[in-house]
Amino acid sequence: MTAEPTLPELQTPSREEEQAEVIRRLEEDIIFGRFAPGLRLVEDTLMQRYGASRHFVRQALFQLERQGIVLREKNVGATVRFYSAEEVRQIYEVREMLTRQAALMIALPAPDSLVEQLSELQRHYCVKADAQDMRGIHETNDAFHLALFSACGNPYLVRSLQDYMNLTLPMRAKNLADSEGLALSRRQHELMIELLKGRDSWALAQLCVDHMQYSKADYLVRISNDKKPQ
Repeated sequence: MTAEPTLPELQTPSREEEQAEVIRRLEEDIIFGRFAPGLRLVEDTLMQRYGASRHFVRQALFQLERQGIVLREKNVGATVRFYSAEEVRQIYEVREMLTRQAALMIALPAPDSLVEQLSELQRHYCVKADAQDMRGIHETNDAFHLALFSACGNPYLVRSLQDYMNLTLPMRAKNLADSEGLALSRRQHELMIELLKGRDSWALAQLCVDHMQYSKADYLVRISNDKKPQ
């Protein structure tokens, strides 16, 4: 008789992998707008939602607090970080200044290697967009912008930009789930690549600043429509 093939053993996720999965799912629920700004994050509810222990849920909350998208307050607990309209405008003022400066520092016309790198990232971005892979859209979008701004040659400026990209994550990621916002993002990425082949640094810089306005306006509308829970 022929022996039946043995099925490969399913590996049990490590504690580190389980923790990372809880962080990833909570982050996605926040940045893609499933949890509204100001919403209380009750540990028991999160434990049930993610099938996770209290320890893993608490560690996820601590991690996302460090990232600036969760707020923990005494006698209140954890909530989705809520930014006022004035805070949003101030944060974007800084991000816009950093973005413009980084774009102006990119030598034009850009080397073929940069254009090819961004074209490949844009291809992956479009694949994720067509598949409606929200995590993939978010990751490839950030990879595109970090590759672009790294061409400015100043790693400290890029690090500051990355900090503000992370700070605005709850404001901008939901925009990538919106078909209109996603279509606009794709078109603007393509135009950025074309501008890198020319010599108009100011046009490139202005486009990079314009690129973030849709998500800022969308977040301001959302917080004006939804009052912060007490």
